[in-house]
Parts: sequence; C-alpha cells; structure tokens
Amino acid sequence: MTGVLLHCDGPVATVTLCRPDVLNAQTPAMWRAMSDFSRDLPGDVRVVVVRGEGRSFSAGLDLSVAGAQGPGSFAELSTLPEPECADRIAGYQQGFTWLHRPDVISVAAVQGHAIGAGFQLALACDLRVLAEDARFSMAEVTLGLVPDLAGTKRLVELVGYARALELCVTGRRMDAAEAERIGLANLVVPNAELDDAVRDLTAGLLAGNRDAVVEIKALLAGAAGRSHPAQQRAEREAQTRRLRDLAGRGE
Repeated sequence: MTGVLLHCDGPVATVTLCRPDVLNAQTPAMWRAMSDFSRDLPGDVRVVVVRGEGRSFSAGLDLSVAGAQGPGSFAELSTLPEPECADRIAGYQQGFTWLHRPDVISVAAVQGHAIGAGFQLALACDLRVLAEDARFSMAEVTLGLVPDLAGTKRLVELVGYARALELCVTGRRMDAAEAERIGLANLVVPNAELDDAVRDLTAGLLAGNRDAVVEIKALLAGAAGRSHPAQQRAEREAQTRRLRDLAGRGE
C-alpha cells in the first residue's frame, strides 16, 4: 500500500491520498505511484479529481520518512552527486506534472491542511475547489528548503510574482477566503458541500465536446507565452481543425 489510490469510473478518475492518520503526509513512494497513474489512465478519462481521505487534503512531506536514513530521505539525497540528486527530484516532480496533461482537466478537492507538497499538489491541478476550512502554506522555507515539486511557476502564474514570493519566503498560512480572493480557488463551499460541488463541476466539464475542450485548454495554457498575433493565429488554427472535424473532413 503506497498511500495513494487511483479509481476510474468512466470519464472520471479519482486520485485519493489515503493516509488520514498522518493527514495524508506524502512520501517519495507516493510520488512514484502518482507518476505511474499517468500511464495507467484509460484513454476515455477526461477529468481527474485529486482528494485526500479524512480531515485534510495533505499536510505535506512526511518528515518521518524524509528525516530518516533510508531511500528518499534528506540524508540519502544529500550524499548523491548533484546531477543524480536533480534526476531523483525530476522523477518526484513527474508525480505532479502529469496533472497538467492536455487531454484531461484536473480538479483538486481541498479540505483542511494543504501544506508544502500538499499545496503544490493542489497547484498542479487545473482547478481547485476548497472547503471553508482549507488552509494553504508553502512551508518548505521553514525546513531550509525550496518548493521543488513543480509548484513555483504555477503559483506565479496564478497570483503574480510579488504575492508568490511573499507566500514562499514566509511560509505563512492562508485561509480559503484569501485563496479565493487572490485567484487560487475557483470555488469555496461549506465542508459538507465539497463533494457535491466537485461533482457539479465535473459534470459541467464533461458536458462539452471533448475535442473542443482539449483545444480550449491548449489555447489558454499557451496564451501567456504567445504574443497577441501568435495567440490569434493559434485560435484560427484550432478553429480550423474543429470545423474540419465537425464536417467529417479531419485527417
């Protein structure tokens, strides 16, 4: 048992962190398992929901593992040659970055703590639905570390450089109301309504034509890196593909 499970039900896959006794604290074994989920995902999955069992989404890195002497510990990583250490971390990042896949929309259902690696897992998702008791913190700085699970760029894209810097270097806690105000949360609901809210959002995401949704996600995901003319060209090209496909002329 790695502490994380994948369950697929038609077009919806659910990734569940299932270590509620330690507030779903994460381990390298969990990150490797989550990376494997990308390869295990059936082709008809369109939405991936990420949630935590129990009263918290994830309290972050499991310090009992990281602070030990075994595989994945700080002690082991510190002894590796720099390229090997970086390669190891790259493998861990893959447990998060697959949630950016262009062919799915990922949704984090967040209650309670989302600290450090938990915050970065929520950031890895395209959308975030928060219960009113949700609390975010990028707490790596309190351990003398940096956020390294692909969360820094996502955070800057969502809230801007200055806000991201303040959150990362202070490690302070942020409640759900602030997260919604600064653009981290798509929706905040009472705790008892979290599951229903995620189901409603998922239904809305599935209502549209799949190929159109994939094209729209690609357009928006790439917009920040394009000039206005380049974005307009991308729109034209995407629409041309859609028109040809709908007319039965796609290749």
